[in-house]
Amino acid sequence: MISLHESKVLQIKISQHGDQQAFGQMYVAYLPLLLKFAHSIIKNQELSEEIVSDVFIKIWQNRHDIAKIENFKLYLYISTKNTALNYLSRHFRKETVSLEEMSLNILIGAYNPEQLLITSEAVKKINYEIQKLPARCKLIFKLVKEDGLRYNDIAELLNISVKTIDSQMAIALKKISSAINFDLKKRQH
Repeated sequence: MISLHESKVLQIKISQHGDQQAFGQMYVAYLPLLLKFAHSIIKNQELSEEIVSDVFIKIWQNRHDIAKIENFKLYLYISTKNTALNYLSRHFRKETVSLEEMSLNILIGAYNPEQLLITSEAVKKINYEIQKLPARCKLIFKLVKEDGLRYNDIAELLNISVKTIDSQMAIALKKISSAINFDLKKRQH
């Protein structure tokens, strides 16, 4: 993932110099996260790709203004959300999908030695417990743990309070840990 500093440097290169290589780096860095996010709203891979492409096309068209954006990652998420919801309202002419109703597939990766010790069975159990979380709780958990967004950014993205995010994360972690602890206690007996 791209750091805040690296993102700012790329933003300046794109904004001031029209640097296509920097734009490509930005695209590659954020594409997987935005595709997952768009897919959670649209439920269609091809349309999700189209939506994310539209977001990046608009960014390139307005590249002279992107250096002013403080939190580019949050900006991308909000742009993706808005583009996806606009697409749904334009093309399907039915109720706008609530972010709380989205279904998300959350994958837990092994990135450090501690995580490498988790067995595939434990990972399956964790993913199973995550999928059982209420929709809003699951979305918040995914945005914090998988996408690495800060609570303030998520609050702005979802139009909820930081306190709500904190309580939803507490609920998620409690449910996941109690299921895992229960499973471990059962094995010890």
